[in-house]
Amino acid sequence: MTLPPISRRVSIVLPAYNEEGNIVEAVERATTVAERLCDEHEIVVVDDGSRDKTAELVLQLCDGDSRIRLIRNARNRGYGDAVRTGLRSARLDLVFFTDADNQFDINELELLLDHIDRAHVVAGYRIDRQDSLSRRFTARVWNQVVRALFYVPVRDIDCAFKLFRRDVFDAIDIESVGAMVNTEVMVKLGRSGAGVVEVGVTHLPRTAGQARGATPRVVARAVFELARMYRRLRDASPAPVA
Repeated sequence: MTLPPISRRVSIVLPAYNEEGNIVEAVERATTVAERLCDEHEIVVVDDGSRDKTAELVLQLCDGDSRIRLIRNARNRGYGDAVRTGLRSARLDLVFFTDADNQFDINELELLLDHIDRAHVVAGYRIDRQDSLSRRFTARVWNQVVRALFYVPVRDIDCAFKLFRRDVFDAIDIESVGAMVNTEVMVKLGRSGAGVVEVGVTHLPRTAGQARGATPRVVARAVFELARMYRRLRDASPAPVA
């Protein structure tokens, strides 16, 4: 399959929740990389009802750079809702999303851009995951369960380092509000026939803030969403991935 060439106009989406220790560095790094790699860019920070100074710090950055936008949820709605809000709010031709916890080297966006001319999605996978043993165990179990239930077009379903052609979101409706969101997006895009390329990326240890991906509440919500969405995702016939 041949895809039309696409400009390097990139929306960078950063979902954040209580990341006051990371958010300034995350936005500044994203800005530096985007200025080097992109023809045009915007940075969309979705603050999911943080109780700390995350939103205040982003507003200060917005005052100095009109390319930075803040979308603020009045309350904590969940990681999936923050990702969905950011993806839907993106204005440019390409949409890149990563978390605001600085656990990825955003310079490696260049690796993803190298492949976007031949795929609808370029998905990173963590070469050496730098998380606690409990988080890695939970993630491994989740991946095995998801693969047992669905056709999954990537090896690291929850890796928050992905680049999309924005128009792929015209073909799918994102419903998840929790940690299920990555699974839902990739499963639905796989069934829509989207072409996917995978690229190994560096994963870094968290140096500030607190990880919440394996808390009982987050896991319970993900399991609930998985059960609720199983029938509709299962019944969608897989399409060949280019």
